[in-house]
Amino acid sequence: MELKLLQKDVARICGVTEDCITNWERNRSTPQIQFFPCIINFLGYMPFEVDLTSPSGKLKAHRNINGLSQKQFGKILGVDGATICSWELEENKPIMEKIDSML
Repeated sequence: MELKLLQKDVARICGVTEDCITNWERNRSTPQIQFFPCIINFLGYMPFEVDLTSPSGKLKAHRNINGLSQKQFGKILGVDGATICSWELEENKPIMEKIDSML
């Protein structure tokens, strides 16, 4: 990426501190999910490994793109956050047609 931005510039764009950017770049910490939309928008792609061919991967990708925790996403869908977790871990299968109609 050749944007020639400083860490402080990226921090301002993402609404975090310069130290946050440094820690993310050096893998000292992981960004919190609420920062995922900014990161994805800034990079132009999703830097997180997600299997978009599976229903669980599609759910996780949707959460990542929108910066939603499992609990927040559960509220939108009318289920508990633990249910979202079980869907993402493929312990249970969601009814995708129902979910698609809610999103």
